[in-house]
Amino acid sequence: MSPDRGPRSGAQHLQVPATDAAALLRGEHADPHRILGAHPVDGGVVIRALHPDATLVECLAADGTQTRLEPLHSPGLFGAFLPGRALPFAYRLRFTFPDHATWEFEDPYRFLPTIGEVDLHLFGEGTHRRLWECLGAHRRRFHDVDGVAFAVWAPAARSVSLVGEFCAWDGRLLPMRQLGSSGIFELFVPGVQDGALYKYEIHGADGVTRRKTDPFAMAMEAPPATASRVHHPRYRWEDGEWLAARPRRDAPREPMAIYELHLGSWARVPEEGNRPLTYREIAPRLAEYVTQLGFTHVELLPVMEHPFTGSWGYQVSGYYAPTARYGTPDDFRYFVDVCHGHGLGVILDWVPAHFPRDEFALARFDGTALYEHADPRRGAHPDWGTLIFNYGRNEVRNFLIANALYWLEEFHVDGLRVDAVASMLYLDYSRAPDEWIPNPYGGRENLEAIAFLRQLNETIQAEQPGCFTVAEESTAWPGVTRPVRDGGLGFTFKWNMGWMHDTLHYLAHDPVHRRYHQGQLTFAMLYEYSERYVMPLSHDEVVHGKGSLLEKMPGDVWQKFANLRLLFTYQYTRPGKQLLFMGCELAPHVEWNHDRSLDWHLLDDPLRQGLQRFFADLGSLYRESSCLWRTDPDPEGFSWIACDDEANSVVSYVRRDGPAELVVVLNLTPVPRQDYRIGAPRSGHYSIRFSSDDHRYGGSEVELPASVPTEPVPFHGYPQSFCLRLPPLAAVVLAPA
Repeated sequence: MSPDRGPRSGAQHLQVPATDAAALLRGEHADPHRILGAHPVDGGVVIRALHPDATLVECLAADGTQTRLEPLHSPGLFGAFLPGRALPFAYRLRFTFPDHATWEFEDPYRFLPTIGEVDLHLFGEGTHRRLWECLGAHRRRFHDVDGVAFAVWAPAARSVSLVGEFCAWDGRLLPMRQLGSSGIFELFVPGVQDGALYKYEIHGADGVTRRKTDPFAMAMEAPPATASRVHHPRYRWEDGEWLAARPRRDAPREPMAIYELHLGSWARVPEEGNRPLTYREIAPRLAEYVTQLGFTHVELLPVMEHPFTGSWGYQVSGYYAPTARYGTPDDFRYFVDVCHGHGLGVILDWVPAHFPRDEFALARFDGTALYEHADPRRGAHPDWGTLIFNYGRNEVRNFLIANALYWLEEFHVDGLRVDAVASMLYLDYSRAPDEWIPNPYGGRENLEAIAFLRQLNETIQAEQPGCFTVAEESTAWPGVTRPVRDGGLGFTFKWNMGWMHDTLHYLAHDPVHRRYHQGQLTFAMLYEYSERYVMPLSHDEVVHGKGSLLEKMPGDVWQKFANLRLLFTYQYTRPGKQLLFMGCELAPHVEWNHDRSLDWHLLDDPLRQGLQRFFADLGSLYRESSCLWRTDPDPEGFSWIACDDEANSVVSYVRRDGPAELVVVLNLTPVPRQDYRIGAPRSGHYSIRFSSDDHRYGGSEVELPASVPTEPVPFHGYPQSFCLRLPPLAAVVLAPA
């Protein structure tokens, strides 16, 4: 509400410069509040209003006074001088149209800005920790008037207008004001309701007008529609105890068995067009199912809104909006709440490495390369056809870091798995020699991305203690999980892609040849303590022609299942946390298809029923045995008993947590071993805690004793040993009795 200047009369103040009027009528004015709304002048107040289609405009004062606004020299602009009035002045506008229809509402242009100077300053320096609370669309109440405050960053735009259901998508009616040099455009619109659809009409620096979804929209239309939706959270959380305990958690030293999940294809409803389950439908079923199988966490492929279902969520267009495919944001809050109620942590896949080129989203947002690098050698991803964030820009870093905090705080999520970290770290990632630009020191390291990742992890640790981050990083980059203060990137965990590839390659060999490849199984322990690891058997291993885990295993059907049980037992009993993609516990013959449900009918098969019992028992063993997780970061928590028996393809090792101890023996061939001698860390008796060959799981007829005694026979560097019958293709876990 900038006052008109000069000692002119009220009537003289009504007229608007022709250039301003023309810009307003085109919807291209960057400071509409300077013209529209109520302004103090000598002797009273001037009111101006805009609607190109109106024939009559009236000012309805709160005291009941009605004043007719007269047409100004520019069609569509109306004004009136109200003598004796002073600001603040509460009033409504009533527009009448040629068909005698009327539209009455509070004037958006009589309100002060809804964003303060501190917010603008913090955003400019890239340190606004709660950026989602000032940018985007938010319910507000000003001067006893309810409405929605809209704000968007578009620094190179010539102007920005708000369009939506509440203004018939007419870009001329609600031009937004630019707040100084911040690049932020803002407007408070009274009367807008929850659920209203909207976009921003941006007149770009390149002369092109684009309608963009709100980068900070908290809800969006279900694809293929692309409008943003006003959302005000109303969910009442019931996970107070979980959140209160979270800051005291130490993820590297707690059990973590992760069930990786694609929400849209876990289970579908064939009676209703094969639709996926909603957030509220899937939550109790999933939580009960995965806890029965012994998992401690669920990890969701990206739930942020995305236009193309076939991207599985990895090409995000709405970073602050849970996808509307499965319900509302509050429905997703319910999903997380139910998981916490079942003792399950929730991890989200998060994608700060790239974003799609869709015209309605972030690409060329204000007519320039705003969120992305302008140079395609820095700003375009050759593998995925996407754009790369400009990590050197304060506001872009703030957009992403605030987004990470948003999911952890607003949705109570416990961890973020950061996708495609390797593509962020290297300027030459997947590029030919002439397709990338070295950093200022001539190197291939992306210094801006490194600084961003460090800032991200430090901020999460400071703002959301107890939450954790996981890097999908597939190279030998040093110190991914080392603290930032020690020169690392600061992640809590890193995916151990080397373990995954080596282990699957080893198990794919016919057992008769495994003796020649045993190093593939044991090599990962040489670098195990260089990072803190998650061992993934993820969605990437069961798509694109790679086949299912079951079909990667050699042998007949029985041997395939035995190999699977052996694989999973090895995964659970070696150091590190474990991740398994949904459906692998069903042992399907075909790879995952995101367009259909998991093959739940397979549970009619006795072998699959046995595999379910196997997972439940293995999960119980894992959770109840602190030596399988508390000392994961410590070299003293693991030691080989023997890893050099290539002739028999048998390996053995011990896991420790203080006095707690488990011995694990893997027989990696289908040949039973009678009286196989193994060095024992202590004397006495060892009880059989678990065998992957148990007949209840579909195992063989080889019977194992309840316990075995040690003998004073030195072996494998220990002064005592025991002899054990080893079932075929089996893992046996023993504990001191």
